[in-house]
Amino acid sequence: MTTPETLQDTEFDNEVYHEPHPVLLFLAAAARLIISVAITLLGLVTLTFFISRLLPLDPVIAMLGDNISQEAYDTMYRKLGLDQPLIVQYGLYIKNAVMFDFGNALTSGRPVLEDIGRVFPATIELATVAIIIGTGFGIPLGVFSAMYRNSPLDHLVRMLSLLGYSTPNFWLGLMALLVFYAGLGWIGGPGRIDFVHEFSVEPTTGFLLLDSAMQGQWEAFGNAFSHIIMPALILAFGSMAYISRMTRGFMIEQLNQEYIITARVKGLSWSRTVWGHAFRNVAVQVVTVVALSYAFLLEGAVLTETVFAWPGFGRYLTNALMAGDMNAVVGCTLIVGILFVVINLISDLLYRVFDPRTR
Repeated sequence: MTTPETLQDTEFDNEVYHEPHPVLLFLAAAARLIISVAITLLGLVTLTFFISRLLPLDPVIAMLGDNISQEAYDTMYRKLGLDQPLIVQYGLYIKNAVMFDFGNALTSGRPVLEDIGRVFPATIELATVAIIIGTGFGIPLGVFSAMYRNSPLDHLVRMLSLLGYSTPNFWLGLMALLVFYAGLGWIGGPGRIDFVHEFSVEPTTGFLLLDSAMQGQWEAFGNAFSHIIMPALILAFGSMAYISRMTRGFMIEQLNQEYIITARVKGLSWSRTVWGHAFRNVAVQVVTVVALSYAFLLEGAVLTETVFAWPGFGRYLTNALMAGDMNAVVGCTLIVGILFVVINLISDLLYRVFDPRTR
């Protein structure tokens, strides 16, 4: 018999266990994501501000030089806002950072963001070629290493991974230039392209290989490819080591699951079991590893770009550090931080799209 008390309890239970509307769930997740990203970027901006203030570099001296009058020094000191209290400087810094205004670079006299936009396509092009090579070799090597665990192939892949982790990129770059450029002449030298082809390609996208191919400048395309292939291979070697090692670990964990034994008992071939079942279950994790590896390539190619005189983001940051150009250094640091946040965000979204268990 239903009583008012039991009816009230039933209504209360329905209210307790009533699921929120999917739109509300989406809005709540989006709000948490926006707040998390905002706090991360605010922490990064705050960290770069105080680091720039703690470094023993005088921005006025770095901008005007040592041989200036006290009057000129005081004028520039006030113009840069260094006479204001630290909290006021921090507020102005946050305001400018939100507007992506990092000031002018001391080395070029142009806005830092404009300089970064000019050099970043070269780094994107180099990192993209490297990640394609690293992924194309790293994933199959990791899968085959897990398939034939403790075999000679597995030991070879693990040795290559160890070498990729431990060998310095600058040493590989110097050896590559010495052997393949100076000795054998198989590759192009430092830079993105030879001077004779430099003005034959109209810069449209900033990606030299793409621009030369779109314009039908195949001789320039071949020359640009001969310049990019060796630094890309060196960067790809490190990415391949990381991707293959992580893929191997993911696959070994999956190959020890019971559903693999069930598939084999049902007569499914070993290769179909591995690629059709086990690899599908780790594909999302591998995508995350590749995304993070790509982010590291975009910001970690400093030494490789320096050795090969590659006019990209890493070399620009190195020159700014050598010149004490803190506007450029801070701007580059913030761009790298934003880049990592965005790539982590994209990989997290891909994880949720391809793996329903994480939604």
